[in-house]
Amino acid sequence: MKTDKLKNISQELLSLASVKINGSSAWDIKVNNENFHKRIFSQGSLGLGESYMDEWWDCERMDEFFYRALRCGLEGKIKRNLPLFFRVLWARIINFQSKSKAFNIGEKHYDIDNDLYKNMLGKRMAYTCGYWKNANNLDEAQESKLDLTCRKIGLKPGMKVLDIGCGWGSFAKYAAEKYKAEVVGITVSKKQVELGRDLCEGLPVEIRLQDYREVNEKFDRIISLGMFEHVGRKNYRKYMKAVCRCLKGDGLFLLHTIGGNKSVSIIDPWMNKYIFPGAMVPSIKQIAKAIEGVFVMEDWHNFSVDYDKTLMAWHDNFCANWDKIKKDYNNRFYRMWRYYLLSCAGSFRARKNQLWQIVLSKKGVIGGYNSIR
Repeated sequence: MKTDKLKNISQELLSLASVKINGSSAWDIKVNNENFHKRIFSQGSLGLGESYMDEWWDCERMDEFFYRALRCGLEGKIKRNLPLFFRVLWARIINFQSKSKAFNIGEKHYDIDNDLYKNMLGKRMAYTCGYWKNANNLDEAQESKLDLTCRKIGLKPGMKVLDIGCGWGSFAKYAAEKYKAEVVGITVSKKQVELGRDLCEGLPVEIRLQDYREVNEKFDRIISLGMFEHVGRKNYRKYMKAVCRCLKGDGLFLLHTIGGNKSVSIIDPWMNKYIFPGAMVPSIKQIAKAIEGVFVMEDWHNFSVDYDKTLMAWHDNFCANWDKIKKDYNNRFYRMWRYYLLSCAGSFRARKNQLWQIVLSKKGVIGGYNSIR
């Protein structure tokens, strides 16, 4: 199909989202290479992301562009291509999050560079959604999220807690300092272990390089903040049983995870290739199936709009501190990282993605659980 024809189709579709090609609004896209249109229709979301990385198009407010495009369901207007069909089929057959592949995500994403994350995440080094209910900035939102988590599980001094996917030890450090708890944190990232141990030095905190399937101790409480997205639907049931095995009879488990409105077996192709290889966003149905007969659901809290604010704050930090770290990267990485943060912010703003905190017990809390917000 000729370029002019494809351009007209592009504009017709984008108009559904009130987006113009080379328009004057902040969310309009400026096309720098006319082959952009052909690339999008042949490669879909992968082509959209890669063409931005290659400087084929620009947008002043990419978060707003994605918000508008996703809110009106623009992605559903473009037909799926054959390569995507085979990716979906392959994902249903292969377990991309098996035990042998557990450390891949640590190496490819979390081990990029601790300096990058130090300059992006804020003082607590929390790489999960903040809680903005009474917060004025990112650091306050992250502290509020950590405290909310501690209160939801009824954390008390002396309790032993397992943190699955502990990152750089943000929760472990907070729980040990503020609630006098003893925390074991596990992660599949070597660099997270190195820095996490330094940040938690002198506290009753142990940071391990360990897969969740290898833990066999008993804990009073278990939490997992932003790790479940790497478990994979083929392992959801095994994950829940592993947590149940390690949780004491009267204990509580808090699962903090990004959630999807529909059950899927893969994530966006661009995100899979460049940011979170092998990741998958669970649905309510998939989580419910995994916990049935294993846990009692005590509380389900959705504060997904807070992830929009968190991602925008990370983006602002990343851009403001780029000069401090750019010697280790190139412009293509800069554009890739901005695309990642802003497209995700737009997705949460459009309510395509959710953020859930789910509190689970083994037999049900006697007298009922008191929901905390």
